Amino acid sequence: MWRRLLAEFVGTALLVTAVVGSGIMATTLSPDDVGLQLLENSVATAFALGALILMFGPVSGAHFNPVVSAADWFLGRRARTGLTATDLGGYVLAQTAGAIAGAVLANLMFDLSAVDFSGKDRAAGHLWLGEVVATVGLLTLIFALARSGRAAVAPAAVGAYIGAAYWFTSSTSFANPAVTVGRAFTDTFAGIAPGSVPAFVVAQLVGLVLGVGLVLALYPDAGRAAYEVVTPAVADRKTVEGARR
Repeated sequence: MWRRLLAEFVGTALLVTAVVGSGIMATTLSPDDVGLQLLENSVATAFALGALILMFGPVSGAHFNPVVSAADWFLGRRARTGLTATDLGGYVLAQTAGAIAGAVLANLMFDLSAVDFSGKDRAAGHLWLGEVVATVGLLTLIFALARSGRAAVAPAAVGAYIGAAYWFTSSTSFANPAVTVGRAFTDTFAGIAPGSVPAFVVAQLVGLVLGVGLVLALYPDAGRAAYEVVTPAVADRKTVEGARR
């Protein structure tokens, strides 16, 4: 378990470092073009996410996201696959701590204050709706891949979805409570004001509920493949296969 929690901590930290760091670099290289800044930020995030899933997926499943872990627990609990309730608590704590650490690391790499809370307000109904849409789409994609036996393409597919959702959602697709909290610790391009965090997290939890409902409607037996989310963790796969025998 400690290896899995370490993988979730480091993986989430590096994901937020990629999000924040590329945002800082984008504003430095393209100071007068917000569209180009978003393009640079989204491309770097998409590629980094795909690489991180490849790196840490075999250890922890590479969730890096409390809503993904919560959906994995909920859908897999009856089939006794996926995360246990204890696992879920550990994953959420590791992911949130990792996200904060990642923002601090990015700040330090660019010679900024280690912690500089963002002043960028993101508080509006259309942004919250964007978060709901982004979260529902992410969960549906992940469980569709797991249920259809295509988890091997998750690094490319999830990275591509997040990269695209930067552009087609009004909120630029946070879709991740841990990352949302982490991004409050940097007053840079990717930041979010601490006061805007709770509503974003609520919207993501609404997306979690709707996403799980959609997954169950489309794939009623999705829970049987919960150990494949996001990618199969080696320890989980061996446990499930052993139980089947």
